[in-house]
Amino acid sequence: MIAVDTNVLVHAHRAELPRHRRALEWIVRLSEGGDPWALPVFCLGEFIRVVTHPKLFDPPSGLDVALESLAGLRASPSLVLLSPGPRYPALLDEAARKADARGNLAFDAQIAAVCREHGVGRILTEDRDFARFPGVRTITLDDDLPPT
Repeated sequence: MIAVDTNVLVHAHRAELPRHRRALEWIVRLSEGGDPWALPVFCLGEFIRVVTHPKLFDPPSGLDVALESLAGLRASPSLVLLSPGPRYPALLDEAARKADARGNLAFDAQIAAVCREHGVGRILTEDRDFARFPGVRTITLDDDLPPT
């Protein structure tokens, strides 16, 4: 199973971004495919924070537009939302320690930990920091799309 990071969702959502077309291809392929794919729940809130932020986008996405975008993703029958379970605190501790996750990297440690808890070994991201977390292999937008 492949988890999708927030930055890919943002690129797929914002047409003016340079990786928009490729990110959208990935999201469409995953969401319309038969194989399960995943979104860590933390990425939902982060997506809203980023696309509606007036200092990041001019104009920012409206809240209703951002929420509708997420609703469309959640409508995918093959989507699995990854929420923390009982092993999450220990996996977060481990991820944070092994990557020396401080500051913004602590957020990525959350994503890595929830992925590991659910046995998700790959994450689609443009963030190279995920290479610091053992047990989660990064896939980029430049990698081959999954089969249809």
